[in-house]
Amino acid sequence: MPHTSNRDASPTSALEGLRIVEVASLAGAYAGKLFANLGADVILVEPPGGAATRHRAPFVDGQAGPDRSIEFIYLNNGKRSVTLDLDTAEGQAGFRALAAECDLVIEGERPGLMAQRGLAYPDLLNCAPSLIMTSVTPFGQTGPYSLYESEDLVALAMGGFLTISGYPDREPTRIHGNQSFLTAGLYAAIGSMLAILERDGSGVGQHVDVSIQECVVMALENVIQFYDLEGRVRQRSGLTQRYTGAGLFPCQGGYVYVFVGGLAATRFWGELVRWLREERAVGVERLDGEHWTERAFRETKEARDTFAEVFGPFAAERTSQDLYYAAQRRRIPLSPVATAADVVSNRQIRDRGFIVSLFSPALDREIAFPGAPYMLSRTPWAATRPAPRAGEHNDEILGALAALPAQASRVVSEGV
Repeated sequence: MPHTSNRDASPTSALEGLRIVEVASLAGAYAGKLFANLGADVILVEPPGGAATRHRAPFVDGQAGPDRSIEFIYLNNGKRSVTLDLDTAEGQAGFRALAAECDLVIEGERPGLMAQRGLAYPDLLNCAPSLIMTSVTPFGQTGPYSLYESEDLVALAMGGFLTISGYPDREPTRIHGNQSFLTAGLYAAIGSMLAILERDGSGVGQHVDVSIQECVVMALENVIQFYDLEGRVRQRSGLTQRYTGAGLFPCQGGYVYVFVGGLAATRFWGELVRWLREERAVGVERLDGEHWTERAFRETKEARDTFAEVFGPFAAERTSQDLYYAAQRRRIPLSPVATAADVVSNRQIRDRGFIVSLFSPALDREIAFPGAPYMLSRTPWAATRPAPRAGEHNDEILGALAALPAQASRVVSEGV
């Protein structure tokens, strides 16, 4: 069955009319979410009983359950769910029928598994010649590591990110929240949209191959900048000052990050010293002198220690907000380190409506979560429906496929 686009020439949402089938996995979930919240019809294909990602902690109120995974709720709002056993002939036929009616398939299965099922990209082209398939896997579809499995920690390590993540006096530390998979989901969405735009002109689909490892490597770009600009290899710095006057410092109720060091920030040094002098900071005279303008001295351990011994106690006696506003008045780069609670209550975040909520029938309550970091004036982002129950839309979606004309049903079911 040839594919025809369903996108309206004058949509009310950016991707209205775009149809996507997503094989449930952590690898492809964020890509599917980005499409769903921009108006695409994203159909989540789960195995009977629901996807394994429904059972990932943490859970709402700490109580485990298939509809209570906070991660699942966030990554799958806006989607519809059907259940198909892709390891059976019946489930494979149903998947082909879905693929024949969509623009894009997103999957994160082990390389080769979709081929074993007869659902690889070349197989699906038989029933959807202009289809696009995006595969998100730990190491891509080819190469000596392609069949290796991975979780977030492995992906961060193999992509090099752990080299710069954590504290210098201990082992590397993984950043929270499966960031490698989320990064890969973002790149998968971008790659998929590029393929869709190209297909709109050529009429021909293509396979988009996304390696999570390579997406992590892309997050290391400022490592190159460090070496290019300063001739130094970035290392883990944690709470230590990367430069004299640049780092995290504890204060009342949290931390602040100050940046009056480095190649481009030394122009703030004099104003910082004046601030400390006005506040009668103990030892401020130790930060005076021409030698503080010399890069060779500022890069020494003596300089970093001296700054910490003066600014550290000064910051420790004040709140993050007091330090922030005082620094702002003097145009000194200093910022509080916000906690999750700080972000949610931030008046700027609230004013722009970044935190959104949806009523979840499965939980019988409102669930709040982050929205989109962009605003489209004509075709806005929207959270349209809560994360679905497993198979919630079987009758609605699979029933419609069953009503296809007999010839079309044979084509999509048998892939002929």
